[in-house]
Amino acid sequence: MATRILLASGNPGKLREINTLLKGAAISVASQAEFGVPDVEETGLSFVENAIIKARNGAEHTDLPTIADDSGLEVDALAGAPGIYSARYAGSGASDADNLNKLLVELEGIEESARTARFQCVMVYLRGPNDPTPLICQGAWEGRILTQAQGQNGFGYDPVFYVPTHKCSAAELPDDEKNRLSHRGIALRALINQLTSQQ
Repeated sequence: MATRILLASGNPGKLREINTLLKGAAISVASQAEFGVPDVEETGLSFVENAIIKARNGAEHTDLPTIADDSGLEVDALAGAPGIYSARYAGSGASDADNLNKLLVELEGIEESARTARFQCVMVYLRGPNDPTPLICQGAWEGRILTQAQGQNGFGYDPVFYVPTHKCSAAELPDDEKNRLSHRGIALRALINQLTSQQ
């Protein structure tokens, strides 16, 4: 019988990505939306803390083992900003476009070679709400910030995140290629390797 795990996110894209990577493993992942789990305030000061807060919230509401991730963009010229505030860089309730525009304004006049950046993702697995030893996996995706948006695929900062190996923005990559390269894909594959080796 498959082990049931909760994903502490209502994002259908994330759920699809995880279940695709889990094909063949005796694990099935359900979205917190299925259980009516309320969102929790991300009060941590790091990606790890925020991921644990989300995972614990999911586990407390469902009594299921829970996966959660926290991710964001670090721009070197901005001393690592927007970082953990990536989703609310332009203020609470900001849209992807608002955040992206704020980033481009902050980087005006910064030359191409100094626009280095990376996406970071921390993925956490809790066996239950009081698990003292969560599994923690991390992935990073290096690139740099373009001066204007390119591409229609992806979300968030993808249209301005240039991928040097592919000479295009993250928003111009096909989904399967993005999943293979991305910070979330790297962290998730590491986590799945750990989970399946324990089965």
